[in-house]
Amino acid sequence: MSTNKMVKSDIEIAQQSTLLPIKDIAKKIGLTEDDLDFYGKYKAKISFEKIHNVQTNTDGKLILVTSINPTPAGEGKSTVTVGLSDALHSIGKKVMIALREPSLGPTMGMKGGATGGGYSQVLPMEDINLHFTGDIHAITTANNALAALMDNHIQQGNQLQIDPRRIVWKRCLDLNDRALREIVIGLGGPGQGVPREDGFDITVASEIMAVLCLASDLQDLKLRLSKMVIAYNYDKQPVTVGDLGVEGALALLLKEALKPNLVQTIEHTPALVHGGPFANIAHGCNSVMATKTALKLADYVVTESGFGADLGAEKFLNIKARSAGLTPSAVVIVATIRALKMHGGVAKNELSDENVAALEAGLENLKKHVETVERFGLPFVVAINRFTSDTKSEISLLQNWCEKNGISVALTEVWEKGGQGGIELARKVLDVIENSHPAFKPLYKLESSLEEKIRTIIQQVYGGKDVDFSAQALKQLNDFKQFGWDKLPVCMAKTQYSLSDDPSKLGRPRDFIVHVRELKPKLGAGFIVAITGDIMTMPGLPKRPAAYNMDVDDKGRAIGLF
Repeated sequence: MSTNKMVKSDIEIAQQSTLLPIKDIAKKIGLTEDDLDFYGKYKAKISFEKIHNVQTNTDGKLILVTSINPTPAGEGKSTVTVGLSDALHSIGKKVMIALREPSLGPTMGMKGGATGGGYSQVLPMEDINLHFTGDIHAITTANNALAALMDNHIQQGNQLQIDPRRIVWKRCLDLNDRALREIVIGLGGPGQGVPREDGFDITVASEIMAVLCLASDLQDLKLRLSKMVIAYNYDKQPVTVGDLGVEGALALLLKEALKPNLVQTIEHTPALVHGGPFANIAHGCNSVMATKTALKLADYVVTESGFGADLGAEKFLNIKARSAGLTPSAVVIVATIRALKMHGGVAKNELSDENVAALEAGLENLKKHVETVERFGLPFVVAINRFTSDTKSEISLLQNWCEKNGISVALTEVWEKGGQGGIELARKVLDVIENSHPAFKPLYKLESSLEEKIRTIIQQVYGGKDVDFSAQALKQLNDFKQFGWDKLPVCMAKTQYSLSDDPSKLGRPRDFIVHVRELKPKLGAGFIVAITGDIMTMPGLPKRPAAYNMDVDDKGRAIGLF
């Protein structure tokens, strides 16, 4: 991060940047105006026809950006992703970025925005952080249309014999609203529906978000939608969207949202920003269509997965890469000195103070994430994302530790310097790609039981001892085996702040037990969600939400997005 005391905010930097018309950005990757559906001057979607036509192109190299366990403030993983891409662009490489879309939940809650930072941002940041091209709203609408159609089916005779006590499909909203976690609907008499308990998830936790992000095309989208389990009947058998017969209507609502969104960085590197599942409650990766399309259009594609390697990267490699046939050529592990100090026992309000001893203790967290990436058989580089408070002694310690352990490391200053601050990282990533031979393979076989898959993740990725299942989860394991769902991958829902399921256990905890309280089938997405600890699928707002700092000026420009 910048050492300049007169630091501009992210939104100030973004608003003072010059955007090129999106048609000019498209030309860099061989697209014409006829290949685009325009959303104003600076945003566009790529047409299905063009996506289909480039499938014969040779794939570029895929670079996955992940990180250590973050602090609550975030550690600049998106910033490094953008900065690395701009650095590759600046040294003459044909490169694209593939990122997730920000949710309004954290934007209005804790983060205030999620498009990178400083001089390493995707633009227009205000649009991307707010309503963008309406993709997340389309997912919200499709999710709630399904809920309404199901409740209407029950009201109009219930031919599928849906048991209102066993409905698992929730409504959703793309905001943090704890008051909607548990509600009662259908009150007011027979004309208002059947009274029952219900609840809301945040939109990015909706299975429709995961389905959209894992679908390969419109037909695959429709097929995946039809497989989603929405309830169980009175015989305790699953009821799907296909049984209800509304997958066509849902696909119709989602057809435009399925097209990847093309935008640009401050330095005019092409970027596809598409899809936005959270990594702590979903699989945390941008869409398969965006990633695979970028690979057909560029020689290098830089993508990121949510939170640390224990969450986003694990799911990218065990779920997304397996499903889509992707193999990263290299991984970048983002580390910050302040986060490592926090993992070494320093309080959040003391992270700006030099503390070499705490940093050294916190290195155990980085070491575990390095071991995880190595387990997948992938080469990697550690990127030190520099912040103002980092001292020379702290930087030297981290660099020396990496070099002593044979780890390729690069100090990045992309927040302050944009692409120029990531040249060292770019060259080291290219060197790793050119001189390594990835032996990538997922950590578990699909034929293994759900228990074995969960235990493998806990032991090999988290470094834990074992798993403890609640009585409800044990029953679900048995039921899912009977239904034939036990051969699906597992998507762990877990806190991002710790390798364990307890957010207070920082650093590298050992000999811990992960508690799985519930399992949820996501047959459309193609995985089983294992909910651990106190994780919630509808977050709450903090004491002082970021929204309190937001406004709009007389010219319609956003204020307070940072």
